[in-house]
Amino acid sequence: MVKITLPDNSTKEFDNEITALDVAQSISSGLARNVLAAEVNGIIQDANMLITSDSTVKLFTWMDDEGKAAFWHSSAHLMAEAIEFFFPGAKFGIGPNIENGFYYDIDFGDRVLSENDFKKIEEKMLATARQKQQFTRKNVTKAEAIEYFSKKGDEYKLELLADLEDVDITFYESGNFVDLCRGPHIPHTGFIKAIKLLNVAGAYWRGDEKRKQLTRIYGVSFPKQKELTEYLELLEEAKKRDHRKLGKELELFTFSQKVGLGLPLWLPKGTDLKDRLTQFLTKVLKKRGYEMVSSMHIGNVNLYKLSGHYDKYGEDSFHPISTPIEGEEFMLKPMNCPHHCEIYNSKPHSYKDLPVRMAEFGTVYRYEQSGELHGLTRVRGFTQDDAHIFCRPEQVKKEFIAIIDLVQYIYKILGFKEFVTQISLRDKENRDKYIGSDENWEKAEKAIIEASEERGLKSKIEYGEAAFYGPKLDFMVKDALGRKWQLGTIQVDYNLRERFNLEYAGNDNLKHRPVMIHRTIFGSLERFIAVLIEHSAGNFPLWLTPEQAIILPISEKYHNYSKKVLNLLNDYEIRTQVDERSEKTGRKIRDAELQKIPFMLIVGEKEENENAVSVRQHGKGDLGTFSIEDFAKLVNKEVEEMIKE
Repeated sequence: MVKITLPDNSTKEFDNEITALDVAQSISSGLARNVLAAEVNGIIQDANMLITSDSTVKLFTWMDDEGKAAFWHSSAHLMAEAIEFFFPGAKFGIGPNIENGFYYDIDFGDRVLSENDFKKIEEKMLATARQKQQFTRKNVTKAEAIEYFSKKGDEYKLELLADLEDVDITFYESGNFVDLCRGPHIPHTGFIKAIKLLNVAGAYWRGDEKRKQLTRIYGVSFPKQKELTEYLELLEEAKKRDHRKLGKELELFTFSQKVGLGLPLWLPKGTDLKDRLTQFLTKVLKKRGYEMVSSMHIGNVNLYKLSGHYDKYGEDSFHPISTPIEGEEFMLKPMNCPHHCEIYNSKPHSYKDLPVRMAEFGTVYRYEQSGELHGLTRVRGFTQDDAHIFCRPEQVKKEFIAIIDLVQYIYKILGFKEFVTQISLRDKENRDKYIGSDENWEKAEKAIIEASEERGLKSKIEYGEAAFYGPKLDFMVKDALGRKWQLGTIQVDYNLRERFNLEYAGNDNLKHRPVMIHRTIFGSLERFIAVLIEHSAGNFPLWLTPEQAIILPISEKYHNYSKKVLNLLNDYEIRTQVDERSEKTGRKIRDAELQKIPFMLIVGEKEENENAVSVRQHGKGDLGTFSIEDFAKLVNKEVEEMIKE
């Protein structure tokens, strides 16, 4: 008998070797028709793989991220088969699923694929999908795999094989396409009912700018045409909300080739927006017992070797800077935490001093490949809203819970109503990439899981996603288009305290080591602002927007009155400007709408005589005539309501 335990802890027994599809069928035929993949004893695999012993089984459909991953990975194979049909001899790099869809990196030789080829490839993919071709898994030896791809002349697969051990090498075959692949895949291609190839890009083989540039083809697929139609509509809306487009239109930031790729330049309005975010968070943090600190943009290489960041980020950092002193090298700062450890060490601490909460808006630097740079979401210099809490072991859970509450408050204020959390733990097998003892890791992982449960977070656990020095809780917010963005993170660290010899005097008069909690809420200010722009479509919350109101005099005759209104509103701390252009009022209103300024104050003879303003609200139209004082009260009351705890 094979005993199967399901996620609700119910069990089922079967007489013979079975598959996850058999388990699904025993529950309902409808479920069986929709299962795309399964998790068996913690390993995600094909739903039709044999289960030969007692196991825990979780079934995945299109409603699960794991089901979508298998669906899109299978679609990448389907696309590769169609491309091989039209472009015989094409060589294939990698073809993974991604967050929304899939891609494949392909070497077309001296041929060129363009978006004009998309339609015929899509039609071929759909025709093949209708044949319900099975994805057949086959274990092969390394020698067999090398022989196959040598005959095929695919040096990319041969290079991938060179990094694999001669165990667990698998091929997947569907129709006329065979690929080196670990899986998992959906049971057959018939699940794929709607396909759209999205765009072509260049991608260096293995991300190395010195290697050949391959053609990367992005696509997406769905089990229903309706879902594809809705997705394409969302893509069109996303284009309108693209932070690079809106950042230019709203005059927030720019980039310069002369300054360097991936190094944003903040314009006055963008600087005001960024400063307002930092001022707001600083005020909130100080109320919660944080102290602000500041560290330089560079540090001695040995600092980052001690912390482990040199080993972790060395290849992705800018090369060390040599000084005239022989052997002395500095680095652009890759992380703030080593600096904060040294600030903590600058004076002795007692158990009565803890927790010590220090925060910094610290700029750090990573050398991202030029092909991976993307607006503000992927840059080479970015500012983290970094904080580190040094606390006693018994304080860890309380501090962790307080940070969860803080994150929830900040996201609510900024209009992110939905988020999910992920607990990132060590890889179950490969422990080499982590520092510290198993005992300390187990303590840290336990604290995160308990704090998450205590705050009612239904966190997904992911193994192998922890930071090299400790496990973490990541916050993924959902924007207005339903896209997930990883922003804040909380990490428990029992390891840097050893490396930096962090201590405090306990009530037993002995030396003890504090636990470090690393946390960010925004993540990086650059990326957070990019997400905020796209989430709000540039319509920032009233308390945050660089300009809350613009005064529109209907003619030059009313410029003096406009300046009087401006001065009065400045006294009420309402951010206002005057549009003194000699344009018609209608044009001024349209321009203010495009700039997404919340309030337009139209002034003419009537308004001057009544010491008032006619108010229009962005996206809503006329609100009527207000005295200047009443308008100021309206704005300030709305702001107060937005940011109250």
